[in-house]
Amino acid sequence: MREENAVVKTNAARILDGLKIDYELREYKVDENDLSAQNVAEKVNMPHSQVFKTLVARGDKTGVIMACIPGDMELDLKALAAASGNKKVEMVSLKEVQPLTGYIRGGVSPLGAKKRYPVFLNDSAVNWPVIACSAGIRGCQIVLAPSSLVQAVNAKLCPIARGE
Repeated sequence: MREENAVVKTNAARILDGLKIDYELREYKVDENDLSAQNVAEKVNMPHSQVFKTLVARGDKTGVIMACIPGDMELDLKALAAASGNKKVEMVSLKEVQPLTGYIRGGVSPLGAKKRYPVFLNDSAVNWPVIACSAGIRGCQIVLAPSSLVQAVNAKLCPIARGE
């Protein structure tokens, strides 16, 4: 039985521990009816543009890729295709997300997926001293320096999001 204040260690957190990367875990109460990044941002007390959602896509040349974009923006599929060396990129269906990554909607992390997929991080991340992304479960965010996330997943920084 875990203590009331003990934070769950996820695979994503264990990867960062192994790389000796500093981070903070922020837990929050999950609202099953609102898994939006905006809702998560409010619950972890951070601006929407500082909390990054991880989306799973498939390129016609590369196969599965991950895109991390600010919670208040939407993915620009053409920009992601260009950044990833694909002609065309499309979102994978929701039913494919868990078999591909091991994560469920609202808990997809760029760290610790079943397979190591290429990660593309929106370049606005570098405007912040720290950003948040899912720790791999609903109800927990990892807060870390953007450069640390780039290092941990070998992410490519690129402009792949546009304002909603």
